[in-house]
Amino acid sequence: MKFTLFKRSFRFSWIGLSVYLLLVTLLCSLGFWQLDRADQKRALLSQQQVAIEAGSIDMNKQSINDSQSLRYRKVVMTGRYDTVHQFLIDNQVVDGKSGYFVLTPFFIEGQNFAVLVNRGWVELGKDRNSLPDVSLVGGQTRVSGRINQFPSVGLRLKGAEIPTDTWPSVVQVVDHQVLSERLAYAIAAYQIELDASAEEGYKRDWKVAVAIPPEKHLAYAVQWFALALTLTILFIWISARKRSEYTA
Repeated sequence: MKFTLFKRSFRFSWIGLSVYLLLVTLLCSLGFWQLDRADQKRALLSQQQVAIEAGSIDMNKQSINDSQSLRYRKVVMTGRYDTVHQFLIDNQVVDGKSGYFVLTPFFIEGQNFAVLVNRGWVELGKDRNSLPDVSLVGGQTRVSGRINQFPSVGLRLKGAEIPTDTWPSVVQVVDHQVLSERLAYAIAAYQIELDASAEEGYKRDWKVAVAIPPEKHLAYAVQWFALALTLTILFIWISARKRSEYTA
């Protein structure tokens, strides 16, 4: 096939044109997908900022039905810890050191469920047979913190959600239904990260989790569009070259 544009003649095959259109469509689609991801991340960051700046929820008066939409929202609650049953979330690395997150069930006055309070990170002992002392004083207390998802892992192995038989119980992955069965009472499907200034806690440096910021998605989009433009220029150059060779 051949055509003339701006007094220049071009020649290309239907197969070459099909391959070009397929590739440029794919590259542009990837670019627009990255732009969409950037918009999603902006919306997520905006939602997180609103939650961080909003007032505290009194969990003695209000139940959390949608923890995802309220992620990072501050909460206060009065009740008591279950000092006998605590969980150590294994394989948590902080400052290059291995350790555990300490999750302690908290009975909220006026509610028919408990919530796991993440009291922070403790370093692994000399070996895994020697668990850290995470005991705390019982009795009624008031707790403040923020709503978040449970700690996640990159690779979930079979049986990782099963806690050990002893107390404190060590577990790799938090499954609130499995832990509810172990405790014989209902616990919420989210955790409360204990306020950094609160007592009876360990190392706490809570962060807002965003794997890839919007700026990186924009950079990826520019790369995909640049590849599409480069492919277009290369296709036009080859087509013009073929025409020159043909006329020669």
